[in-house]
Amino acid sequence: MKKKSKRYREIFKNSIKDKKVNAKEALDLVKKNSTTKFDESIDVSLKINLKQSKGGDFSLRTVVNLPNGSGKKNKLAVLCEPEKTEEAKKAGADIVGSDDLIEKIASGKIDFTKLVCTPAMMGKIGKHGKVLGPKGLMPNPKLGTVASDLTKAVKDIKTGLVEIKNDKDGNLASTIGRKSFSTEKLLENYNYFIESVKKEKPDTIKGEFIKGAHVTSTMGISYKIGGK
Repeated sequence: MKKKSKRYREIFKNSIKDKKVNAKEALDLVKKNSTTKFDESIDVSLKINLKQSKGGDFSLRTVVNLPNGSGKKNKLAVLCEPEKTEEAKKAGADIVGSDDLIEKIASGKIDFTKLVCTPAMMGKIGKHGKVLGPKGLMPNPKLGTVASDLTKAVKDIKTGLVEIKNDKDGNLASTIGRKSFSTEKLLENYNYFIESVKKEKPDTIKGEFIKGAHVTSTMGISYKIGGK
């Protein structure tokens, strides 16, 4: 049996079994347990109701623009017409290109974590969906990665825009900040995230949409949230 580290044994003393705590208390505990040297990610995981009264199971995939940002660093590439490359560079894109960027993607040179594409270039990038799709990099207008306003798209992704998607069992997870964030900023992000997910509930689902919520950090333990 693998021996638990001293750090883990220490933070495990702060665990709470079979008890729900409010969001602020949970975030305080998560920050207290973030004892590693790096800036740990603070994450929320939800269990959502997928059962619709009509039709098949519901599937949720959207983006949430956190008010205080996510703290996550994305290496952003922009695929656009040559006359828009300067706009993308000024907006803060890390990689900007047109046909030359498509050639790099086609050769397997993918050194970015997000790809934004203008509508005019979608026809050219579409045939590379088999390469980009499995990596979660295929531009999608619903996710803010197909855009005419490159300045806004780049700014959103560079700051607080996070993508969320449930799995087949109704689990949904996302980062809501870093341990360096204040509890107040994390709580604001958490509440905004929860309300944003609630707004996605379709009329065909009856009862509570969010069935459970937990928060944790990269190297910490999780807490079940309930109450105010």
